[in-house]
Amino acid sequence: MKRYLILLFISMACLGTLEAQTLRDYVRRGNRLMLDTLGGSDFSEKAIVQYKKALEKDSTFSIPRYNLGNALIRQGKPQDAMAEYLTAAKYEKDKQRLSDIYHNMGVLLQASKKYNEAVECYKESLRNDPSNDETRYNYVLAKWHLKNQQDDSQDGEDNKEDKQEQQKQEEKNKEEGQQKQEQPQPQQSQSQQQDKSEMSKENAERLLQAAMRNEKETQEKIQRQQQESPRRRLQKQW
Repeated sequence: MKRYLILLFISMACLGTLEAQTLRDYVRRGNRLMLDTLGGSDFSEKAIVQYKKALEKDSTFSIPRYNLGNALIRQGKPQDAMAEYLTAAKYEKDKQRLSDIYHNMGVLLQASKKYNEAVECYKESLRNDPSNDETRYNYVLAKWHLKNQQDDSQDGEDNKEDKQEQQKQEEKNKEEGQQKQEQPQPQQSQSQQQDKSEMSKENAERLLQAAMRNEKETQEKIQRQQQESPRRRLQKQW
């Protein structure tokens, strides 16, 4: 009887080891397929199948879920990838892996110009791995883009208010002009007309110079943004 129980325990232990090995095997197969994808052949769809098989055995296993997210990005499905990263982050306890998850989430958000959310993801990544220079670079750049985005939004509001104020002033001027037309107007001398013309030219010149300055600043801003692109490389497979 004792011998039978020992054999039973050994068999159960072997089955448990075989189950774990099978799960890891799916992950390894998926990773090999992803390496082949990097080499030029697109096997990301096959890799997705392997990662999903691993998750069928353990849906809380963060490694195949994270790798599945990376494979989905290869398939051009960033929203699906984000969903996998979010789920992986709930189950993952290892700080280095958490840093990788949040880094990749930040990259996706930054690519979608969701700079505020990207900044928060990079911050979370750095909390788990303060030594990651690549994440730190993306964090600083995302903050820079966020500031410009907020400035542009504020400029838009200011321009809207300026236009409303200008419209009110034009309506007021129109009303005043109509009132003046109803009253007899004194004749302007030639010198007065000349002074008025010169003032108009001077005012037009100032407006032109201001417009040129604004255009130059806008072009410089665009050039800086084009030159300073984020390092959008995803962290490697686990």
